[in-house]
Amino acid sequence: MDGAHLGYRRRVAPGDAAAAMMPVPLPEALLRGWSRFHPLASLSRKLTIFYAVLFGAAVALILGGARWGIERYAERIVNAEMASGSAVFDRITAMRYTQLGDASRVLASDFGFRSAVATGDAPTIASALDSLQQRLGLAQAFLVGTDGSVVGYRGTLTDRDAAALFDALDAGARRGVLRIGDTDFSAAATPVKAPVLVGWVVFANRLDAAELGSLAQLSAIDLKPSIVSAGALPAGVPLSTDADSPATERLVDGERMLAHATPIPAFGGGEAPVLLLEYSLTRALRDYAPMLWLVLAFGIIGIAVAIVGSWFLAQALTRPIKALERAARKVSAGEHAQVTVTTRDEIGTLATSFNRMVDDIAERERQIAHMAFHDDLTGLANRTLLREHLAMALARLGDDRKLALLCLDLDNFKVVNDTLGHPTGDALLCMVAERLGQVVGDGFVARLGGDEFAVVTSDDGRPLDRLAREIIQVVSSPCTVNGHRVVPGTSIGIAIARQDGDDPTDLLKNADLALYRAKQDGKGGFRFFEAAMDAEAQKRRQMELDLHDAIANGELHLMFQPLFNLGEGRVSAFEALLRWNHPVRGLVSPVDFIPLAEDTGLILPIGEWVIREACRAAMRWPDHVRVAVNVSAVQFRNPGLNAVVLQALGESGLAPQRLELEITESLFIENVEGVLASLHSLRAMGVRVALDDFGTGYSSLSYLRAFPFDKIKIDRSFIIDLMSSKGATAIIKSITTLADALGMETTAEGVENEGQLDILREQGCSQIQGFYFSKPLVEADVAALFLPGGGEMPESAQAA
Repeated sequence: MDGAHLGYRRRVAPGDAAAAMMPVPLPEALLRGWSRFHPLASLSRKLTIFYAVLFGAAVALILGGARWGIERYAERIVNAEMASGSAVFDRITAMRYTQLGDASRVLASDFGFRSAVATGDAPTIASALDSLQQRLGLAQAFLVGTDGSVVGYRGTLTDRDAAALFDALDAGARRGVLRIGDTDFSAAATPVKAPVLVGWVVFANRLDAAELGSLAQLSAIDLKPSIVSAGALPAGVPLSTDADSPATERLVDGERMLAHATPIPAFGGGEAPVLLLEYSLTRALRDYAPMLWLVLAFGIIGIAVAIVGSWFLAQALTRPIKALERAARKVSAGEHAQVTVTTRDEIGTLATSFNRMVDDIAERERQIAHMAFHDDLTGLANRTLLREHLAMALARLGDDRKLALLCLDLDNFKVVNDTLGHPTGDALLCMVAERLGQVVGDGFVARLGGDEFAVVTSDDGRPLDRLAREIIQVVSSPCTVNGHRVVPGTSIGIAIARQDGDDPTDLLKNADLALYRAKQDGKGGFRFFEAAMDAEAQKRRQMELDLHDAIANGELHLMFQPLFNLGEGRVSAFEALLRWNHPVRGLVSPVDFIPLAEDTGLILPIGEWVIREACRAAMRWPDHVRVAVNVSAVQFRNPGLNAVVLQALGESGLAPQRLELEITESLFIENVEGVLASLHSLRAMGVRVALDDFGTGYSSLSYLRAFPFDKIKIDRSFIIDLMSSKGATAIIKSITTLADALGMETTAEGVENEGQLDILREQGCSQIQGFYFSKPLVEADVAALFLPGGGEMPESAQAA
């Protein structure tokens, strides 16, 4: 069966609409439905049931305890009353025995009665006995003669009973329970002497149910006394001589009976009679039943009150919890929720803590959101927020509005960091951010990272070129940062929405391309994006990809241009020149791919390969011939350069002094101390160091004083002007004179004719290099030059 037809749906997280539409199996749905009606499904039900059960248990304990206490109390009372009844029976029977004995002694002492007995005057005896019987209200008053005759007995006396009576009297019986036939009597006897024993006067009263009932009325409870023989006692009822001994409980026809048996004196021999006292405990407890029912009724009422009270208490306790649960659900759904604090108890404290937790979560989320979308240094929007802002601005952009993205990059910012430290650099970035905010106005400003900023402007009212100039002017104003005077600069690339891109990605890419072009054209300017920039970037990207594989594919090779020593008249060194023979593009100019290799970092593996190849090739040359290798600034800043040089020398076996590293003056601009330390480290290895392109760029004589270069290479721009400018000759003269004074060699680059050669020779230049002497040669041609009878030197070189 399809669960969707049943209308059941899974309970899912907010926003998970797909999961919400998933059908739920029927058994699971029924289980969930039942769970809502389960008695323990809610805390309020649990509390109500708990307190109801607790109070019910208390009522049950009270009822049980009351019943047990009543039973024990009733047993104690009955035992006491039985003991008291037994004692009363003993005292009363003793008193009656005394009365009977006193009366019988009075009659036995009477002279006339004794004479009548002695003479056998039966009428007189009977008259006396009858008189006393009536006067004293006795049941029996009779005389037993020593011959066994009985005079005055009322009723039928069997011979057996008469003989038993005579035997008891003859044995000395004087008082006790006398059984004649089926009738029990309490009897007392007195001997009649005249002067010898002639008989016994016996007085007796019936000991029947009426008599026992009158005795029972003397007790506070309705005891049931009876006279039984010891052998006729009920099973389980012991015969006790102690009247205070507890009664024995037994069941009689389902009724709980307490029984107590004590022996009583017997008149004569035979089985002793027993006084059996019985009392119905069931009937006694029945008297307490109304009280127990009353307790039970009040208990039930109490339980009902407890249920109602517990329900209201549970509702009062769970109401804040439910409010907390609803608020927590809202918070989990991303909403802000607070609960009302109405009490100062634990629940009120919990509600206060919950509100504080929600506030803390909201504050942390705000901080996290701010950190996720803002730059922590300047507080400006970051790249993510910029993209979102651009996306929203593009979505709202109408046909009559304009939107432009300006990407900024501070010029020479790395110099500030390297020379003044990163704290000063960070402070400068903050100052630039503040200036951008002032000049842009309502425009959107973001920091993309490092020294890169972006500005989004829409219908600013200012032409974009004017805005760009104002930004450059404001940012480039001199300032004082951490006590240092700094003159920042910036370049700007501009991309216009719709025209240069329809989404943030394209706009950012094209603005970056325009910025790159502005940097190439000379810093401190701005450029608008042009379609050709994208094509050039694609070309550059493809060239970068090809350059990655150039070494592995064997597309790179070295050419060697000789350096001719004018004093020695022979080749003293070869400069290794890197060439790239692309399978499609053909021979790629170093001017095109070397800057690309430096920008992408590929110059490090390529430069390492060049050093290794140059050392390997030089090992095939004569020992006096060196090899010169150009080292870029990127390579020089790499701390692994010394290791690369050592490995190249070690692998090839080339003597260190035959390797000459050529560096440019631009190295000293960024970190003079670090560069000098690296140069001294290379010098300690024995490697020669030459200063290339001397006279251009950042020439400073202090560099020559700071480090003893082995050679100075005079830039070819001075050589070209030798034939047309006398000033150029003077410069050459100055450089050679300075080098001679410092003990350095000089090499003139780009010598192309004999005239230049003559001037250089006259001005004291020690080495020349150029097409006049030789073009760059492949490795095989260089090796052939040094073979016996090998390759021929150019005529110009022979003339030199």
